[in-house]
Amino acid sequence: MSAVEIVAIGASLGGLQAVQTLLRGLPSDLGASLVLAQHRRADPDSMLVHLLGKHCVLPVLEPEDKTPIERNHVYVAPSDYHLLVESGHLALSIDPPVCYARPSIDVLFESVADAYGSAAIGVVLTNSNEDGAAGSVAIKRAGGQLLVQDPATAESPIGPRAVLASVEVDAVLTVEGIAEHLAKLCRSR
Repeated sequence: MSAVEIVAIGASLGGLQAVQTLLRGLPSDLGASLVLAQHRRADPDSMLVHLLGKHCVLPVLEPEDKTPIERNHVYVAPSDYHLLVESGHLALSIDPPVCYARPSIDVLFESVADAYGSAAIGVVLTNSNEDGAAGSVAIKRAGGQLLVQDPATAESPIGPRAVLASVEVDAVLTVEGIAEHLAKLCRSR
Protein backbone atom coordinates (compact mmCIF):
# COMPACT_ATOMS: atom_id res chain seq x y z
CA MET A 1 0.00 0.00 0.00
CA SER A 2 1.30 3.46 -0.91
CA ALA A 3 1.83 6.21 1.61
CA VAL A 4 -1.18 8.50 1.87
CA GLU A 5 -0.60 11.71 -0.07
CA ILE A 6 -4.09 13.14 -0.45
CA VAL A 7 -7.48 12.95 1.27
CA ALA A 8 -10.57 13.88 -0.75
CA ILE A 9 -13.64 14.84 1.29
CA GLY A 10 -17.20 15.18 0.01
CA ALA A 11 -20.24 16.58 1.83
CA SER A 12 -23.48 18.44 1.30
CA LEU A 13 -26.49 18.91 3.63
CA GLY A 14 -25.13 19.14 7.18
CA GLY A 15 -21.61 19.21 5.78
CA LEU A 16 -20.46 22.43 7.44
CA GLN A 17 -20.76 20.97 10.93
CA ALA A 18 -19.41 17.58 9.86
CA VAL A 19 -16.38 19.06 8.08
CA GLN A 20 -15.68 21.42 11.01
CA THR A 21 -15.72 18.44 13.37
CA LEU A 22 -13.47 16.42 11.06
CA LEU A 23 -10.92 19.21 10.63
CA ARG A 24 -10.90 19.98 14.35
CA GLY A 25 -9.71 16.41 14.96
CA LEU A 26 -6.71 16.55 12.60
CA PRO A 27 -3.15 17.40 13.68
CA SER A 28 -1.06 20.16 12.10
CA ASP A 29 1.51 17.57 10.96
CA LEU A 30 -1.02 15.29 9.25
CA GLY A 31 1.39 14.62 6.39
CA ALA A 32 -1.20 14.68 3.58
CA SER A 33 -3.10 17.29 1.58
CA LEU A 34 -6.88 17.58 1.92
CA VAL A 35 -9.29 18.58 -0.85
CA LEU A 36 -12.97 19.28 -0.18
CA ALA A 37 -16.06 19.38 -2.37
CA GLN A 38 -18.89 20.82 -0.28
CA HIS A 39 -22.20 21.38 -2.05
CA ARG A 40 -23.21 25.02 -1.65
CA ARG A 41 -24.95 27.90 -3.37
CA ALA A 42 -23.23 29.78 -6.17
CA ASP A 43 -22.17 32.62 -3.88
CA PRO A 44 -18.75 34.22 -4.53
CA ASP A 45 -18.74 35.88 -1.09
CA SER A 46 -19.07 32.61 0.78
CA MET A 47 -17.71 32.43 4.30
CA LEU A 48 -17.00 28.69 4.05
CA VAL A 49 -13.20 28.95 4.09
CA HIS A 50 -13.31 31.34 7.05
CA LEU A 51 -15.77 29.15 8.97
CA LEU A 52 -13.69 26.01 8.39
CA GLY A 53 -10.41 27.76 9.17
CA LYS A 54 -11.67 28.71 12.63
CA HIS A 55 -11.89 25.00 13.51
CA CYS A 56 -8.66 23.76 11.97
CA VAL A 57 -4.94 24.01 12.73
CA LEU A 58 -4.16 23.41 9.04
CA PRO A 59 -4.30 26.33 6.57
CA VAL A 60 -7.68 26.34 4.75
CA LEU A 61 -7.62 27.86 1.26
CA GLU A 62 -9.87 28.34 -1.74
CA PRO A 63 -7.51 27.58 -4.64
CA GLU A 64 -7.19 29.24 -8.00
CA ASP A 65 -6.62 27.26 -11.18
CA LYS A 66 -3.15 25.61 -11.18
CA THR A 67 -2.56 26.18 -7.44
CA PRO A 68 0.28 23.84 -6.35
CA ILE A 69 -0.77 21.21 -3.79
CA GLU A 70 1.07 21.41 -0.47
CA ARG A 71 1.04 18.90 2.36
CA ASN A 72 -0.82 19.85 5.53
CA HIS A 73 -3.16 22.22 3.68
CA VAL A 74 -6.93 22.05 3.13
CA TYR A 75 -8.21 23.14 -0.31
CA VAL A 76 -11.92 23.97 -0.58
CA ALA A 77 -13.61 23.88 -3.99
CA PRO A 78 -14.71 27.42 -4.87
CA SER A 79 -18.41 28.11 -5.18
CA ASP A 80 -19.82 27.09 -8.58
CA TYR A 81 -16.57 25.37 -9.74
CA HIS A 82 -15.60 21.73 -9.94
CA LEU A 83 -12.28 21.10 -8.20
CA LEU A 84 -9.98 18.65 -9.96
CA VAL A 85 -6.70 17.24 -8.71
CA GLU A 86 -3.88 16.78 -11.16
CA SER A 87 -0.39 15.58 -10.35
CA GLY A 88 1.01 18.26 -8.08
CA HIS A 89 -1.62 20.96 -8.63
CA LEU A 90 -5.32 21.77 -8.64
CA ALA A 91 -7.55 22.71 -11.55
CA LEU A 92 -10.95 24.41 -11.67
CA SER A 93 -13.72 23.65 -14.14
CA ILE A 94 -17.10 25.12 -15.04
CA ASP A 95 -18.27 21.93 -16.75
CA PRO A 96 -21.97 21.18 -16.16
CA PRO A 97 -23.12 20.17 -12.67
CA VAL A 98 -23.02 16.47 -11.74
CA CYS A 99 -25.91 15.21 -9.60
CA TYR A 100 -27.13 18.84 -9.62
CA ALA A 101 -23.90 19.96 -7.94
CA ARG A 102 -20.93 22.11 -8.87
CA PRO A 103 -18.62 21.45 -7.12
CA SER A 104 -19.24 17.75 -7.50
CA ILE A 105 -17.88 15.09 -5.17
CA ASP A 106 -17.74 12.57 -8.04
CA VAL A 107 -15.64 14.91 -10.21
CA LEU A 108 -13.21 15.55 -7.34
CA PHE A 109 -12.94 11.89 -6.34
CA GLU A 110 -12.46 10.66 -9.92
CA SER A 111 -9.65 13.16 -10.50
CA VAL A 112 -8.00 12.14 -7.20
CA ALA A 113 -8.20 8.47 -8.22
CA ASP A 114 -6.58 9.26 -11.58
CA ALA A 115 -3.82 11.42 -10.13
CA TYR A 116 -2.95 9.58 -6.90
CA GLY A 117 -4.31 6.03 -7.12
CA SER A 118 -3.43 3.99 -4.05
CA ALA A 119 -1.99 7.08 -2.29
CA ALA A 120 -5.51 8.52 -1.96
CA ILE A 121 -8.23 8.32 0.66
CA GLY A 122 -11.84 9.28 -0.06
CA VAL A 123 -14.10 10.46 2.76
CA VAL A 124 -17.87 10.71 2.25
CA LEU A 125 -19.77 12.67 4.87
CA THR A 126 -23.42 13.64 5.20
CA ASN A 127 -24.86 14.19 1.72
CA SER A 128 -28.37 14.72 0.38
CA ASN A 129 -27.89 12.90 -2.94
CA GLU A 130 -25.83 10.16 -4.58
CA ASP A 131 -22.95 12.45 -5.61
CA GLY A 132 -19.83 10.69 -4.40
CA ALA A 133 -20.88 7.10 -5.09
CA ALA A 134 -19.30 6.88 -8.57
CA GLY A 135 -16.20 8.74 -7.38
CA SER A 136 -15.87 6.36 -4.43
CA VAL A 137 -15.90 3.42 -6.83
CA ALA A 138 -13.10 5.12 -8.82
CA ILE A 139 -10.96 5.60 -5.70
CA LYS A 140 -11.36 1.96 -4.70
CA ARG A 141 -10.61 0.71 -8.25
CA ALA A 142 -7.41 2.79 -8.20
CA GLY A 143 -6.33 1.09 -4.97
CA GLY A 144 -7.19 3.94 -2.59
CA GLN A 145 -9.03 3.71 0.70
CA LEU A 146 -12.56 4.83 1.47
CA LEU A 147 -14.04 6.07 4.75
CA VAL A 148 -17.75 6.79 5.11
CA GLN A 149 -19.69 8.56 7.82
CA ASP A 150 -22.03 6.18 9.58
CA PRO A 151 -25.42 6.95 8.02
CA ALA A 152 -27.02 6.78 11.48
CA THR A 153 -24.94 9.83 12.50
CA ALA A 154 -25.35 11.84 9.26
CA GLU A 155 -27.77 14.75 9.01
CA SER A 156 -28.56 13.38 5.54
CA PRO A 157 -27.72 9.68 5.14
CA ILE A 158 -28.54 9.46 1.40
CA GLY A 159 -24.96 9.94 0.17
CA PRO A 160 -23.28 7.63 2.69
CA ARG A 161 -25.90 4.94 1.98
CA ALA A 162 -25.39 5.30 -1.79
CA VAL A 163 -21.64 4.74 -1.34
CA LEU A 164 -22.21 1.72 0.90
CA ALA A 165 -24.54 0.24 -1.73
CA SER A 166 -21.99 0.85 -4.53
CA VAL A 167 -18.63 -0.29 -3.20
CA GLU A 168 -16.87 -2.04 -0.33
CA VAL A 169 -15.50 0.60 2.02
CA ASP A 170 -12.58 0.42 4.44
CA ALA A 171 -14.43 1.86 7.43
CA VAL A 172 -17.82 3.26 8.48
CA LEU A 173 -17.30 5.64 11.38
CA THR A 174 -18.59 8.72 13.15
CA VAL A 175 -17.02 11.97 11.97
CA GLU A 176 -14.81 12.00 15.09
CA GLY A 177 -13.79 8.42 14.33
CA ILE A 178 -12.92 9.36 10.75
CA ALA A 179 -10.63 12.16 12.00
CA GLU A 180 -8.85 9.79 14.38
CA HIS A 181 -8.53 7.11 11.70
CA LEU A 182 -7.22 9.60 9.13
CA ALA A 183 -4.57 10.86 11.52
CA LYS A 184 -3.33 7.30 12.05
CA LEU A 185 -3.38 6.41 8.34
CA CYS A 186 -1.59 9.57 7.23
CA ARG A 187 1.04 9.46 9.95
CA SER A 188 1.91 5.82 9.25
CA ARG A 189 3.70 6.94 6.07
